[in-house]
Amino acid sequence: MGFDTLGLSEQVLQAVTESGYDNPTPIQAQAIPLILGGRDVVGASQTGTGKTAAFALPSLSKIQPMGKPQILVLEPTRELAHQVAEQFEHYGKHTGCKVALLYGGVGLGAQMEQLDKGADIVVATPGRLVDLFYRGNMRFGDLKILILDEVDRMLDMGFLPQVRKIVNLCPWEGRQTLFFSATMPAAIQTFAMWCLTDPAEVEIARRSVPTTVTHAFYPVSMDQRDELLIALLDSIQYNSVMIFTRTRKEADQVCHMLKQQGHEKVAAMHSDINQSDRMKHLAGFKSGEYEVLVATDVAARGIDISSVSHVINYRVPENAEDYVHRIGRTGRAEAEGDAFTLLTADELDYAKSVEIFIDQEIQRKKLDNFDYIYTALLDDSPAKPIRKKRGGGGGRKKRR
Repeated sequence: MGFDTLGLSEQVLQAVTESGYDNPTPIQAQAIPLILGGRDVVGASQTGTGKTAAFALPSLSKIQPMGKPQILVLEPTRELAHQVAEQFEHYGKHTGCKVALLYGGVGLGAQMEQLDKGADIVVATPGRLVDLFYRGNMRFGDLKILILDEVDRMLDMGFLPQVRKIVNLCPWEGRQTLFFSATMPAAIQTFAMWCLTDPAEVEIARRSVPTTVTHAFYPVSMDQRDELLIALLDSIQYNSVMIFTRTRKEADQVCHMLKQQGHEKVAAMHSDINQSDRMKHLAGFKSGEYEVLVATDVAARGIDISSVSHVINYRVPENAEDYVHRIGRTGRAEAEGDAFTLLTADELDYAKSVEIFIDQEIQRKKLDNFDYIYTALLDDSPAKPIRKKRGGGGGRKKRR
């Protein structure tokens, strides 16, 4: 099945052909006809499956330029919004439709101007969109398609009340709603039932890991985490590495430490870094200017970074699902990749949760020629019970 059999408009199909794509991914083949047919759609939405094109291509095929918002896409982060806006611009380049990108952390002026000049597609984060509505720049009256992407992430970030407000601002009559979420906790199920009408369910991705990725836990004492990280980097041949940390402060510390150890092509990415620098670091990593990107989970989900050869978890993720999203940065499109996780004694429960979640036991490995400080995690054989000697100083004193 080719894209030319799915019913896309000529202008959109031309952009797809120019991109060199011949056949749709499974999710695109499932979702595109449903969306073109006007159905509401709800589905799981892990990245790396072609999900953005699955909703962008048919949505663009259904509108004509009119200079008013007809498609609205809500994203939880600036990076995701930027990426999705780029894809709408790319696939819609022959349609004449304009895209406005709205997110916080930058000035309002340029974004107001995009809306005032006439935008057919709006890609936005919830807070900035609500702000521009109250300022009178954003109007919802001509909206035809509402796309809610990464809804579980928006719930985690506390955006659901704002998203509910935005949904209420959109026309209910004749509106098509597309709803994507990697997980469906009760709060999201209730929300989906409220904002969708007779939705078709599409499986976009499973709660699984790429089969082409090799996993390993590297046990280490807490005092040697940095040393082992350096030794791992020195022992592998990599094109590009993403190192995930739990906190922004930790990301900065690891980035600084790597530079001190001679790894100069390193950049950090987290929410404390201003937006222009974040986009610069991301672009530099994609182009090869940076070989190592040290990031918090802001970079784990949704961001399209191909050709990542290795993912290293500086710590075991506290949320097992984050492990799947993190390692999804490598092994994309059936390419081979490696996922290494540094494991200390205080993280054993998290490690077990990851293995249960992915239904796979992860091999424990030692790095050759690394001078390990002893930790019980490195013992190959189970510990023997300690038996107390009978009598002697450990017992109670005999009563007289």
